[in-house]
Amino acid sequence: MDRAQLADFLRRRREALQPSDVGLVSGPRRRTSGLRREEVAALASMSTDYYSRLEQQRGPQPSEQMLASIARGLRLEIDERDHLFRLAGHTAPSHAVRTEHVSPALLRVLDRLDTPAQVVTDLAETLVQNQLATALLGDQTRFTGPSRSLFYRWFAGPDERRFYPQEDHARHSRAYVASLRRALAREPGDGRVDELVQRLQRESEEFAALWPQHEVAVRVPERKRIIHAEVGTIALQCQVLIAENEAQSLLVYTATPGSDDYERLRLLSVIGDQQFAG
Repeated sequence: MDRAQLADFLRRRREALQPSDVGLVSGPRRRTSGLRREEVAALASMSTDYYSRLEQQRGPQPSEQMLASIARGLRLEIDERDHLFRLAGHTAPSHAVRTEHVSPALLRVLDRLDTPAQVVTDLAETLVQNQLATALLGDQTRFTGPSRSLFYRWFAGPDERRFYPQEDHARHSRAYVASLRRALAREPGDGRVDELVQRLQRESEEFAALWPQHEVAVRVPERKRIIHAEVGTIALQCQVLIAENEAQSLLVYTATPGSDDYERLRLLSVIGDQQFAG
């Protein structure tokens, strides 16, 4: 681990980022040339003290998970991420088609949205959410193991479906099976996809019945009705922006201005602000 070079790299990348690059307002009294340390720490979901110690050449060697979070917070390109890992004494992650390093291009769009949005993999694993998406859907980044995939939670767990009206379940099931089939078609022989499919065939009779139908899809359902405990059922349009490698997508949830759903979404933004301020 090269503490001096790591600290210098982090500081330079932090100072090169402007608040507007990550969806923040600079304010009239900002003295820092780029982002503040506490802002990077918040973007990377870690304490300010932990991040500051890295820039001060102190503290323990950061884990690979911490480095991935820092790379996301600093909006690093893939080569910059690899450099960060090497400076910290780790082997850079492989450049597989499926990666958890979120495209900076998708993050730039996400930072500028004032509506629920999140970045997911082709296995429906949520990598990052904005605050409104968390307020709408809950923290979907907290899951571990097979449950990281929405596909698995939908078919093998009892909790995920409570967020959606019963009459919409069959449509979602078909769409999720078709999306998983699409992921398998993109990467034949992918061990992660194969393992997920085999597990679901064992654990879900519904999945086992749908999988042989060979339906293939690229997009999630465009219209979703979501049951929220505070604001009730919201009908939203789900727009999808697919990354160039097709392994990640940005899901953006919107409502027609002036509609009841739009007003519920506005109310959700107020509730969400109160939750995150608490």
